[in-house]
Amino acid sequence: MELLLGIFSAFGLSASAGLNAYIPLLVVGVIAHYFPNTLNLVTPFDLLANPWILILLGVLVLIEMVADKVPAVNHVNDIIQTIVRPVAGAIAFAASAKVITDINPVLALACGLLMAGSVHVAKAAALRPAVTAATGGAGNVPVSIAEDIVATVASILAIVIPILMGTLLVILLALVLWWLWRRTDNAKTA
Repeated sequence: MELLLGIFSAFGLSASAGLNAYIPLLVVGVIAHYFPNTLNLVTPFDLLANPWILILLGVLVLIEMVADKVPAVNHVNDIIQTIVRPVAGAIAFAASAKVITDINPVLALACGLLMAGSVHVAKAAALRPAVTAATGGAGNVPVSIAEDIVATVASILAIVIPILMGTLLVILLALVLWWLWRRTDNAKTA
């Protein structure tokens, strides 16, 4: 059961990194630093709990939050984050101590990279352009705020209640697959 909870936690953290690269890393670092019994990071991921790294992550969170709310800058930010978010997802996934000790580190990094990359692509290639087109850009700030809130809540839930995060991810995956199936089915009948 511990392995399953660790996997749910790791997938939840890497998914939230697809929305905001630094929030899950900051949440992991803060929880590992202030509540070491809750999250025990193994080397080299224990560096996330270092006070200097926490300060750096805090600054990076603020920069990304501000950049994502400025028109035109948010699109440049998404291009830059195409590399950063999957890497942050890989680190967040692998940093989950319960998973990294039971799963090959390369596999853990690959899973995190794919999860965060998938969420980022869905956000940057589908969601944000649709919001920009539908609202003339006015909806980008509220959507960005919602993404930051979701990334924060998902990161905390992934650590504190991983079974809930895992369940939410499975439900979300089922909804996406159902939507894709319906979309292709409707395209065939049209």
